[in-house]
Amino acid sequence: MFDAMDVGILSFVIAAVAVEWHLSPAEMGWIGSVNSIGMAVGAFAFGLLADRIGRKSVFMMTLVLFSVASGLSALTSTLLIFLLLRFLVGAGLGGELPVASTLVSESVKAHERGRVVVLLESFWAVGWLIAALIAYFIIPEFGWRVALVLTALPAFYAIYLRRNLPDSPKFEAEGKPKQSVWFKIKSIWIKPYGRRTLMLWIVWFTVVFSYYGMFLWLPSVMVLKGFDMIKSFGYVLLMTLAQLPGYFTAAWLIERAGRKFVLATYLLGTAASAFFFGNADHLVWLLTSGAFLSFFNLGAWGALYAYSPEQYPTEVRATGSGMAAAVGRIGGIFGPLLVGWLLTAGYDFGVIFSIFCGAILIGVIAVLTLGTETKQMELE
Repeated sequence: MFDAMDVGILSFVIAAVAVEWHLSPAEMGWIGSVNSIGMAVGAFAFGLLADRIGRKSVFMMTLVLFSVASGLSALTSTLLIFLLLRFLVGAGLGGELPVASTLVSESVKAHERGRVVVLLESFWAVGWLIAALIAYFIIPEFGWRVALVLTALPAFYAIYLRRNLPDSPKFEAEGKPKQSVWFKIKSIWIKPYGRRTLMLWIVWFTVVFSYYGMFLWLPSVMVLKGFDMIKSFGYVLLMTLAQLPGYFTAAWLIERAGRKFVLATYLLGTAASAFFFGNADHLVWLLTSGAFLSFFNLGAWGALYAYSPEQYPTEVRATGSGMAAAVGRIGGIFGPLLVGWLLTAGYDFGVIFSIFCGAILIGVIAVLTLGTETKQMELE
């Protein structure tokens, strides 16, 4: 929830900062992309660290990092310092997400593991809703800096976690000596994990590339389509509400129909919604296709977070999940930048969102051809 609140607020802050600092579309794109650069570094580094010192310690470490850096970014007055702090925010966020799903995966029984991880990820929608509410009520009245100060508050949650959160039972039971970083990186490419790793890297790249390209630009897209900033924030809030049923339906289906079915189906829905959203020229079509985009895309995210840790044994589970997420974050770097570049070059949103549609279809093909079904399998 706190992760999503931070990322969600950034999408609204970009629209507000662009007006105050007179930013070009390309500069706006860099704000989103530097966040993803940090997420790529964080997912890789903290995933490795979680396999060495434990899931709980890294979970708390990343929570404090992204909360404090986000709060400090409220004090900046130059784009360069703002970008530096957003890199640190991204590092914390990028590390926390795969480590959290790994911790929960290892703490839940096989028959309900997928459902519980998707429900865990459903709080991403709650965080986005909180971000949209803060943007709608706080930013117009008190400014974007106050909104960012609020994102520093989750740091205090680490105090509660330190006292009350147990570490992963599978990690604590792991009696093997801790291998070197290089050994862990090599391990995810040996049989039978190499095929799984290739599949995850393709899917993560296409999903994150399209998600950050589309969702970080949603408020700005509405503004550029002619709506004023406050109305745009309200419309994005309405679209965001559809994320919750997207997660809940995915959670219900994932233990019944399996990971591959849910992931492929929800990605296909995302691709179709992206195409219609990019070509919509009427408010009703924008809101409807935007709601379906939220529904399917976030349902797919939940399934992907449930699916990723199940591909690897305990000693490299956080490493494998973290590296897949890191590759995805590279896509998240290019997504927002691509939108900025194409808008500057004069392309319309129909072309831009069609590119995201095509990228998601590549991810669907990877799941169907390379993916292994892991429904109710015991973790190694």
